[in-house]
Amino acid sequence: MLGYPQTIAPPRRRRQTLRARATNRDSLLRRFDWVLFVAALALSVAGAVFVYSATRGVSAGEDPQAYLKRHLLNLVIGLGLGFATMLFDYRTLRAYAPFVYIASVIGLVAVVIVGTEVNGAQAWIQFPGGFSIQPSEFMKVALAVGLAMLLAERRDGETEPQLPDVAFALLIAAIPIGLVMLQPDLGTAVVMGMIVLGILAVAGTRLSWLAGLLALGALGAVVAVQVGVLDEYQIDRLLAFANSELDPQGVGYNTNQARIAVGSGRVFGGGLFQGTQTGGEFVPEQQTDFIFTVVAEELGFVGSAGLLLLFGVLIWRAMRIAMRAEDLFGTLMATGIVCWFTFQMFENIGMVIGMMPVTGVPLPFVSYGGTSMFANWMAIGLLENVHLRRSVR
Repeated sequence: MLGYPQTIAPPRRRRQTLRARATNRDSLLRRFDWVLFVAALALSVAGAVFVYSATRGVSAGEDPQAYLKRHLLNLVIGLGLGFATMLFDYRTLRAYAPFVYIASVIGLVAVVIVGTEVNGAQAWIQFPGGFSIQPSEFMKVALAVGLAMLLAERRDGETEPQLPDVAFALLIAAIPIGLVMLQPDLGTAVVMGMIVLGILAVAGTRLSWLAGLLALGALGAVVAVQVGVLDEYQIDRLLAFANSELDPQGVGYNTNQARIAVGSGRVFGGGLFQGTQTGGEFVPEQQTDFIFTVVAEELGFVGSAGLLLLFGVLIWRAMRIAMRAEDLFGTLMATGIVCWFTFQMFENIGMVIGMMPVTGVPLPFVSYGGTSMFANWMAIGLLENVHLRRSVR
């Protein structure tokens, strides 16, 4: 009988070796944050179901599964981008952060010049074959990485960022926020502002400076309304938020139909794919901005609470990663992502139930949208990246 060469293990021994490596405490499988990954994946898969429910009633001759197929394709691409981001050591991103930021700003400039207008906002770049991207979604990732890099640098003896550091960080943030406002996309601009504020706070910025920033932001919002920076439809949305009875068949139509859908779900909902508001297509943009109405109408309070629980788990794990990061750069980058996901979830669900004005931001992982899905999973990849590098000893 021929023996195996000493350099090649027999098949059984090789299988045992692979199993031992996979279960070793330093292996990728053991160090991977499975809870974070499963929560994000569950939200994405649930989103596919809700997107299909919102779009299955298409006209004759159209594919009722078209949005579902594209959502699943976006998810597969997003997973690939997330894993690629995870494997690239985040600590080397300091050197590449300026290039990531500049590339994202160039994308926003391109939107202003050659972008396609959809629903009043010129926020997309259209490519041949029906493919489009929304650069502002990638800018959220770039902003979290770029500001973390700037504010993680400490001079000898410093425990908090100094005024020049804060001023430079605000300048770096003001450029993309200003470009997004030109689209105009108020919702994304506010999400970016929350990323900036969260990173500054965790970096140790003085409370008086943070309070001043909040006051300046409120003043800027008033000035924007007064001088006409916002489009008329955005001002109408703010007025409809302030007065829910204002023009129910016009500017208040979306929010009124959304509340009807949410209220009709009651405790357990009308059943998956059984929603009357959803089936009748009474809620505009239901597969994107108003996807939560599908959850509330068809699965009721119980289903909505389950979805919120998944978000709670995801945000808890992200906060845990931020607190346990080995360096300030990892902590600040993870903090920016936490602020991004938390506020965008709150804003999206809040506008559906009437707690926030309609600003047109998607529900992370759940709403239909390719660029949003890609950026969300890249953020998950960064979180896993920070977690994995902390575990290496």
